[in-house]
Amino acid sequence: MQNQGLGAWIHKRRMKSAAKTAIISSAGEMSYGEFAERVDRLANALADRGIARGDRVAYLGENHPAFLETFFACGTLGAIFVPLNTRLAPPEIQFALQDSGSRILVHARSLEPLAVRGSSLLELSHRIVVEDAPAGMAAVQTAPEAGGRGTAVELLEEVIASGSAERRDVAVSLDDPAMILYTSGTTGRPKGALLTHGNMTWNSINVLVDFDMASSDVALMIAPMFHVASLGMGVLPALLKGATVVLEPKFEPGRTLMLIEKYKATAISGVPTTYQLLCEHPDWDKTDISSLNKLTCGGSAVPMRVLEAYEARGLSFTNGYGMTETAPGATTLAAEKSRPKAGSAGLPHFFTDVRIADPMGDVLPAREVGEIQISGPNVIREYWNRPDATAESYADGVWFKSGDMGYVDDEGFLFISDRLKDMIISGGENIYPAEVEQIILELEAVSSAAVIGVPDEKWGEVPRAVVTVREGFAVTAEDIQQHLDGRLARYKIPKSVVIVEDLPRTASGKIRKADLRKEYSN
Repeated sequence: MQNQGLGAWIHKRRMKSAAKTAIISSAGEMSYGEFAERVDRLANALADRGIARGDRVAYLGENHPAFLETFFACGTLGAIFVPLNTRLAPPEIQFALQDSGSRILVHARSLEPLAVRGSSLLELSHRIVVEDAPAGMAAVQTAPEAGGRGTAVELLEEVIASGSAERRDVAVSLDDPAMILYTSGTTGRPKGALLTHGNMTWNSINVLVDFDMASSDVALMIAPMFHVASLGMGVLPALLKGATVVLEPKFEPGRTLMLIEKYKATAISGVPTTYQLLCEHPDWDKTDISSLNKLTCGGSAVPMRVLEAYEARGLSFTNGYGMTETAPGATTLAAEKSRPKAGSAGLPHFFTDVRIADPMGDVLPAREVGEIQISGPNVIREYWNRPDATAESYADGVWFKSGDMGYVDDEGFLFISDRLKDMIISGGENIYPAEVEQIILELEAVSSAAVIGVPDEKWGEVPRAVVTVREGFAVTAEDIQQHLDGRLARYKIPKSVVIVEDLPRTASGKIRKADLRKEYSN
């Protein structure tokens, strides 16, 4: 077999466990054998439409079997998969499509207006529409909107039906690119993290080693797969192991509890807000969740009151730290350490190394705060078409510079102490202030702007803008929020705006955000 990458996984699973249920979704249940045939047909159909090794295929949609079919079809061809965040605004979609050079966009029917607006100025060869309704209901749907600039528009089921069921065996190595995931840059320009087949494979192996995933597991995916955490820490390890994945398009606490009981889910993952909403739901006490044995959480530490609510049901969390660039796992805190090492992000994953370094690159001893740097086969080598960002992101060409500050204790457990890059994490979504500030400054009335994170009981933290106004001009908080609406994803738009006379600055003119957080975080 020439394909040593992700594209071979489902073919090998078909040989080992064809009759086993691979995916459960609103469209029904799909065995590994059925899944493999659809992947092969889609791969051949994409090849018939001109997709070859190295070409990019984008996907815009919620959790759905079509996401994984497209992902593995790309892996089969040696093409590069580009998942897009469904919460992005049309200009952000356009940037990702244009920057990646995607030739085909596969998207959900419900997101067709966003897909059309985001791709209308580009020269895509095809737009492929995924029906949101369960299989067999496509006939009652209306025809897709026509494509722009000569773009052909087709329905996914028709595309799959047109493809041969013969399996292709394209030469793909672990070093070949598998996926481009866009992350907001600190300079305001998104960067495409280029993850290889090896990055995703080794991350999956880390998960299997550290989380004891079994083929009997039922993983309920309530977080979107366009985030690497859901895909890398949940879906891919489960499919590699031959487990069953339940795909849920959106997180709704009551429905999630129902699905846990219905399918006897053993594994779920989310952010602290996810778990808080579940244990605060009226159905929490009357739902049978005894099947659960793997609860993974990322983004920030689990509040003690939430931890106690789960402990009362005999459950505990595996917490962790990571990022898109580490595919995404860097460290994990085992469930049995959640209390004795409260506040820690845990130990490095089995095949990953973490160190703390000072600005000169020297490794610091235990309990000294410095930059968290990560190395291992799960860490990306580069950003897509961004040699400048790549060069800036590595120490000694090996250690990825996370931009986060932290320390390790005497036993090697990592503690996060600060965010060097001022990133805001709101409900598990990463927000980079520079991106938001750049668009606020498009307003003629605004002379300067700074965006900080402020505490929020539901989302952990939310963005707040602190702005100054040019002399002779006037602007309101509503003006600023309306200006951002449609230009940025809604979760990035500041929930509050403070208008001030001046912003605190350093001698070189840089805004002192630490001072802003002290004054305006309450």
